[in-house]
Amino acid sequence: MTDSKYFTTTKKGEIFELKAELNSDKKEKKKEAVKKVIASMTVGKDVSALFPDVVNCMQTDNLELKKLVYLYLMNYAKSQPDMAIMAVNTFVKDCEDPNPLIRALAVRTMGCIRVDKITEYLCEPLRKCLKDEDPYVRKTAAVCVAKLHDINAQLVEDQGFLDTLKDLISDSNPMVVANAVAALSEIAESHPSSNLLDLNPQSINKLLTALNECTEWGQIFILDCLANYMPKDDREAQSICERVTPRLSHANSAVVLSAVKVLMKFMEMLSKDLDYYGTLLKKLAPPLVTLLSAEPELQYVALRNINLIVQKRPEILKHEMKVFFVKYNDPIYVKLEKLDIMIRLASQANIAQVLAELKEYATEVDVDFVRKAVRAIGRCAIKVEQSAERCVSTLLDLIQTKVNYVVQEAIVVIKDIFRKYPNKYESVIATLCENLDSLDEPEARAAMIWIVGEYAERIDNADELLESFLEGFHDESTQVQLQLLTAIVKLFLKKPTETQELVQQVLSLATQDSDNPDLRDRGYIYWRLLSTDPVAAKEVVLAEKPLISEETDLIEPTLLDELICYIGTLASVYHKPPSAFVEGSRGVVHKSLPPRTGSSESTESPDAAPSAVQAAEQPAVIPTQGDLLGDLLNLDLGPPVSGPPIATSSVQMGAVDLLGGGLDSLLRSDVGGSPAMGGSAGFAPAPSTAMPANLGAPLGSGLGDLFDLTGGVGTLSGSYVAPKTVWLPAMKAKGLEISGTFSRQVGSISMDLVLTNKALQVMSDFAIQFNRNSFGLAPAAPLQVHAPLAPNQSVEISLPLNTVGSVMKMDPLNNLQVAVKNNIDVFYFSTLYPLHILFVEDGKMERQMFLATWKDIPNENEAQFQIKDCSLNTDAVSSKLQGSNIFTIAKRNVEGQDMLYQSLKLTNGIWVLAELRIQPGNPSFTVCQLSLKCRAPEVSQYIYQAYETILKN
Repeated sequence: MTDSKYFTTTKKGEIFELKAELNSDKKEKKKEAVKKVIASMTVGKDVSALFPDVVNCMQTDNLELKKLVYLYLMNYAKSQPDMAIMAVNTFVKDCEDPNPLIRALAVRTMGCIRVDKITEYLCEPLRKCLKDEDPYVRKTAAVCVAKLHDINAQLVEDQGFLDTLKDLISDSNPMVVANAVAALSEIAESHPSSNLLDLNPQSINKLLTALNECTEWGQIFILDCLANYMPKDDREAQSICERVTPRLSHANSAVVLSAVKVLMKFMEMLSKDLDYYGTLLKKLAPPLVTLLSAEPELQYVALRNINLIVQKRPEILKHEMKVFFVKYNDPIYVKLEKLDIMIRLASQANIAQVLAELKEYATEVDVDFVRKAVRAIGRCAIKVEQSAERCVSTLLDLIQTKVNYVVQEAIVVIKDIFRKYPNKYESVIATLCENLDSLDEPEARAAMIWIVGEYAERIDNADELLESFLEGFHDESTQVQLQLLTAIVKLFLKKPTETQELVQQVLSLATQDSDNPDLRDRGYIYWRLLSTDPVAAKEVVLAEKPLISEETDLIEPTLLDELICYIGTLASVYHKPPSAFVEGSRGVVHKSLPPRTGSSESTESPDAAPSAVQAAEQPAVIPTQGDLLGDLLNLDLGPPVSGPPIATSSVQMGAVDLLGGGLDSLLRSDVGGSPAMGGSAGFAPAPSTAMPANLGAPLGSGLGDLFDLTGGVGTLSGSYVAPKTVWLPAMKAKGLEISGTFSRQVGSISMDLVLTNKALQVMSDFAIQFNRNSFGLAPAAPLQVHAPLAPNQSVEISLPLNTVGSVMKMDPLNNLQVAVKNNIDVFYFSTLYPLHILFVEDGKMERQMFLATWKDIPNENEAQFQIKDCSLNTDAVSSKLQGSNIFTIAKRNVEGQDMLYQSLKLTNGIWVLAELRIQPGNPSFTVCQLSLKCRAPEVSQYIYQAYETILKN
């Protein structure tokens, strides 16, 4: 008889009857009753009232009945925690049952009961099961640790379960190893900072041994764990690759993709000259091809992953073009994905095949697919120069079919072909113009208008064609309106006499009758250009256009490297890093590929490579006027608008982890009303006797007893101000010379300028604007020059600055790009500001906090520097630095050397801790040793420069 009978009942007082049956003496009756209870629970009835009666049924040898009772328990333990404690005894007993299946069942159920009260009772049974002689029980217990960690992480750590899990990695049974790895990976993901999976060559060897005998899911866990390992050299990477390669022939596609991920990652470390590298490339192709014979959903996932692999290493699949040809019965999502990969693999060798195939696709019935196929032909033309001619003739054949959407797509891609190969295929313009009337999609209309405007001198009736579009100007989409405006201005510049009326008509439509700000702005720019300087207008509007590149849709390299590390996961299907779609992104660690063999780039930071490239390309700090123009043109050169200050500490500099707010509030709460800490600390330092009592208190052993304050902290001598230097020479600024320096006084930063007029005319209407910079420096008031500046006259101005401007990481970090405007022109220059103007007055850290922070900042963030030829004694050094808000927290003598422990804080909340070693009693000593620790190590170099500047001047 089927189980449906448990779900039907006609009797009243159902709960009462079930209670009676559960307490029956007959085993069969009991089992039937528990099945009925589970059935009621499944359909959503509340049967929690039967909790004690069901729990009584646990005392049985019948495995089926036990499973049912455990199922009930898992469901109701959360709502009845007090009752659930009754079951603990049975769990403990079941964990010692002679039958391993029952022991495993008990430990599995314990892990699923998410009730805090119960967890502590379960530690003992779990500990026994982790050391059970039966591997089935051990593998179940390993997963239970991960579940328990999710409920109460502290408990798991205190009970030492994590160490037991680590020991299980060396277990003799491969399934136990796999589950231990899975559990540790799960725990490590929620605690990225903990180094749980401490992988070394020995443990990797054990994992690789277990890999051959695991179940498929076990293999996936182990492979994913291997992918997070960083081999110490290319030989180790090669040996791991050799042992992982057999997994490529596994029947489960998830195992295959996980193996591909490991190989793709470790191939980065292999030299391309190695024979093994070539062998590996050949071995990677067949498994990827095999994935394409699975069902469509799996094919799609495989194709999305292959798309990434082809972008990273096209050579793997370069001979496999045919498998990506579309089948008639492929679903549309597979077809579109295959098309994408075909274009990526297109090369001179296979282009004839690809084009024939694409032409076939363009006559299909599926509109989306046909559109993409036509675009693909255009992309092939741009990618493979030798095929451009054939592609253009194929596109012309397609235009002759007169199928509306085919014609429109063809025109859009022909526009791109013109951009890539100027003066080559313009003979086809006549054919395109014949199809003007059939265009109804904005993109196609915009493309056609661009072609007419760009090649107006070759089209006799260009003015008539553009005029026909102008009739319905306000009904067009923005894209078309903008193109039409530019095209008519181009036409006017090429044929001014015939088209004056037309250009006036379009300019008035764009500026006076339009609500769209983009259109109005472009209209006004053209209007002013044409009315003030037609020659300049010609240079701007008809300028030489850069050629377009072939692969505009490639994934950006650092993101591609990160996605390669996520092959076989959702990230590889979305083509987005997990942080973009995982809710809250808890514990999402950014992964990156290991550095290529022979490259010196750092492995820690995925951002290292791009910035190094930028530095190489642009050694000079002073940018060309063109670089700056883009950024500064959109800045309003009027007086800065004063508004509420923006909290800059929340703006991340690159990947900087700002110590900011949190530490600040900690300090405030720690210190209370201590006089040595407040805002005025830097300006009225108390002698050492007036320091808070807790500073002198012993801090116990270790780093603590470094801080026995001996000498007093010196008195203030004022912040160092560098002499003025010429920032903008007169010859570069039509006679205006600007020299200046930066200073900080009583908490406010200023830029002290001298403006000198070396021209023959009077200068007036001065204004200043800064480009975005690393610390958000911006003018806090307008640049006020009260009287016009006569020839050969100078004026000194102190411009107050604040740090609430827009932030953008500059290279170098302290680079400031400035625009100054007067009645003659706008001038641009660049200068470096000393970082000590950003050291704030409340940068003195409390000693306990200094100690904790120093330990907390990782050692790799520590930077060492030498300051040579410094001829001050320790007290003078301390006093001089305090004048620039570098505060000495403690001083100590070690083996005849004075050690100063110092802290400073930048305006954006970054704390920097310093240790300065000085050889006392020798006024002509030459070298100070400076160690800096900071959460944002990129500022250390500039802090050192500030130290050197202050101490040597």
